[in-house]
Amino acid sequence: MSQHRRRPSAREARQLRTRVVVGAAVAVTVGAGVGLGMWASGHGDDSGPAGSAAQRPSGDTAGSTTGAARTPSPTPSPTRSYPLSKTPRTIPAVGAHQPERGPGWRPRGGQRVVVNDAALADEGRLVAGELGLTYAGEKADVKDGDLRLALDDGQGGGAEAYTMTVRAGRVEIKGSADAGVFYGTRTLKQEVHAGGTAPEGVVRDAPAKAVRGFSLDIARKNFTAGWIEDRVRELGDLKFNQLQLHFSDDQGFRIASDTHPEIVSAQHLTKAQVRSIVRLAAQRHVTVVPEIDSPGHLGAVLAAHPELQLRNASGTAVTGAIDISKAGSARLVDDLLDEYAGLFPGKRWHLGGDEYRALTVNDPEATYPQLAAAAREAFGAGGTVADLTTDWLNDRAATVRAHDRTPLAWNDGFFRGTSVQPAKDIQVAYWTGKEIGARQPGEYLSAGRRLINFNDEFLYYVLGQPNQFVYPTGQRIYEQWTPRVVRGTQAVDAAYDDQIQGGYFAVWGDFPNAQTQDQVAAGVRMPLRAVVQKLWDADRPPLSWTGFKALADRLD
Repeated sequence: MSQHRRRPSAREARQLRTRVVVGAAVAVTVGAGVGLGMWASGHGDDSGPAGSAAQRPSGDTAGSTTGAARTPSPTPSPTRSYPLSKTPRTIPAVGAHQPERGPGWRPRGGQRVVVNDAALADEGRLVAGELGLTYAGEKADVKDGDLRLALDDGQGGGAEAYTMTVRAGRVEIKGSADAGVFYGTRTLKQEVHAGGTAPEGVVRDAPAKAVRGFSLDIARKNFTAGWIEDRVRELGDLKFNQLQLHFSDDQGFRIASDTHPEIVSAQHLTKAQVRSIVRLAAQRHVTVVPEIDSPGHLGAVLAAHPELQLRNASGTAVTGAIDISKAGSARLVDDLLDEYAGLFPGKRWHLGGDEYRALTVNDPEATYPQLAAAAREAFGAGGTVADLTTDWLNDRAATVRAHDRTPLAWNDGFFRGTSVQPAKDIQVAYWTGKEIGARQPGEYLSAGRRLINFNDEFLYYVLGQPNQFVYPTGQRIYEQWTPRVVRGTQAVDAAYDDQIQGGYFAVWGDFPNAQTQDQVAAGVRMPLRAVVQKLWDADRPPLSWTGFKALADRLD
């Protein structure tokens, strides 16, 4: 049976018009290519996945009234429906984020990566492949969904600084150099991880410290080339910029040599493998720093050259120590430094210099009379073994300096009270305060030296945990360490902050079979993330350790 319909009341008519306006606004938004999942922007500690009820604007919640509905305008602005964006959660945390209202950005098939300079081709191709986008090269036109990478001399902030703008359905990452642009793509990659959304607004970011490194002892424990390349990818994504390879020690010499093939261990990296590692690292803006330690830690080299091994007054050979009074010793080590300068093109070179056994005895001159005689001949009647050892370090520094490298050496390769002073440009890799005649970091810093923090209290992952070492935890680093905590647990004076170039987390293979390389990768995972957070921004982290670890788990 049919029924007559009554005319709606004025109140009901207004409610009907409100529903129509809201429905039209949503339809326009969806029709423009912005799905409902894109309402979200940013990731807070308690935020759900993009598009969840917790992140949608109030107008996307059933029964609520939107700003568009309250405004009697026939063409409401969609941006008024978006909440103010939240600061993205990344590792390391971004320096600053200017929030804005908008849908944010999410990668979709068919979107382009474009650049304003051919120098950004590597960065563009990499991020395009990672995000499933199309690399379109140099383009001046603008399309919806574009990710644009740009070099801009006016950016300022240094070569590693960048600005990332997410606005109107597009992303632009700008830096004064390709390194900064690359780091911007790392931030974006983390923001959109697992279907996330890059929040609307502007990120301005730059590292606090220029040196952010990982040191790997491949001499005592053989690591495969593939494993090392995996670490390079991890380091690049975390914005580390240096990988140090300690490839010569008493237990092994792990890279092929053309000048002295007799010293190379059976398990080693070929030069082709090293070139592949260096090439991959360069693409990720990671410099590979070689370390050939001398005059100690040369056992594998000396096994093939016993005539150059240091002997004490009674004729007993000293493990790992080369006789620096013999001309052949300098020629052998310089041959290697010259050869590998062609393999490692980076600007830094670690010369070692630590734990020379001749200087770990009570009376070096009496114990090693040949060294004492050489010192007196070179430096006069007051010449000491410490003088001779310092001169050795200076000569090796001159060798790598000729290849336009900046030398650095372990802090126990510098000695107090010598007439021969270490060259001013040799940077201090400060790792311990346990050596004979230990010197506080302030002694090096007050002398004007630049210093890199390798603090063995926090940053040494020593396989087998010998000599009271324990595997460091990410939590302890995150909560207690900063780049100014150079020795033990006490920070140096803030006045020296600029001289501290940065820091390294180091893996040492004292007992190489204590862990597999996969166990090492798992063991260093959170320490690496904690270290880079503190090197990128030494201030109090924005998250608790629990929140930081949960973020790391979500991003992996």
